[in-house]
Amino acid sequence: MKASSDIGYPDAPGFKAHGPSEDAATMMAATARSLRERVLATIAASAAGLTADEVAAQLNKSILSVRPRVAELHRQGEIRPAVNRGTNASGMTASIWVVSPPLPASEGQS
Repeated sequence: MKASSDIGYPDAPGFKAHGPSEDAATMMAATARSLRERVLATIAASAAGLTADEVAAQLNKSILSVRPRVAELHRQGEIRPAVNRGTNASGMTASIWVVSPPLPASEGQS
């Protein structure tokens, strides 16, 4: 996936093809980081975890802006899917996301 700025995906919105997808990534770049932080905080505040649809509902944001932030957080290792699954607005099963445990310190680091 290509990035719309000098910062690469998943730290910045990405796009798969030039045109509307690239335009959307460029437009979202200014707000993606703060929304990603809000999505992470919302997931962290739920002991049982949340689906992307539930996060969008709690933040009163479009699922179309929240789902990519969830994917970015997952790619960054900040969140992981829970063992159990939930249901999204369409009635299909959906991943429930929880905060990932911190990575262990590498040997040799001080």
